[in-house]
Amino acid sequence: MTPDLPVVDPPDSVADPVREKRVAGVLLAAGTSSRFGERNKLLATLNGEPLVRHAARTLADAAVDPLVAVVGADGDRVAAALDGLGFSVVENPNHAEGQATSVRAGVRAVRDASDVAGAVFALGDMPLVASTSVDALVAAYRANEATALAAAYDGERGNPVLFDSRYFDALADVDGDAGGRDILLSGGDSVLVETGDPGVRRDVDTRTDLDRIRERGTRF
Repeated sequence: MTPDLPVVDPPDSVADPVREKRVAGVLLAAGTSSRFGERNKLLATLNGEPLVRHAARTLADAAVDPLVAVVGADGDRVAAALDGLGFSVVENPNHAEGQATSVRAGVRAVRDASDVAGAVFALGDMPLVASTSVDALVAAYRANEATALAAAYDGERGNPVLFDSRYFDALADVDGDAGGRDILLSGGDSVLVETGDPGVRRDVDTRTDLDRIRERGTRF
């Protein structure tokens, strides 16, 4: 049974932040798209742009810095799709072993920066997340709501997630496809941040998922 996490609203403002160092943005964009078919779903187009570029722009427009993209399958093409958005690109040669390997690669890219307090981990197959949802996570974190936070819609857990740097070593040790999910759910200082954004619950696994998004329209 999945444990329930408390749900908090993001603060309207953070006049006296508890945490002032930078929060990094890590885009996990290395997957093999096994359920999508022969094409890499991250390179499928949505409103004339690759899916992954929409997800990357969410971080680029949010209050996170530095920006890191972890690529794997079709790495050169995925990296090219991010051109001009300000991302440093990290190659994950072990991407076929699961999402945790990309989390590890992202953590290694940001944890040695002395002025980084934590990191937001976003998924490359979630093109509908608003940048304001990322900002809501960061604001709640700076206001000391918790040290592990996940975006939520209507009280239901979604993505992206934010982890304080105290979890970086543990994230570097995770295995399989869970990424940091177990750390989030088992942590004693974890919350869901209500964003009011249905995009935090919508990913693209199959062609049907993408067709539905195209039919219903997007904010982009």
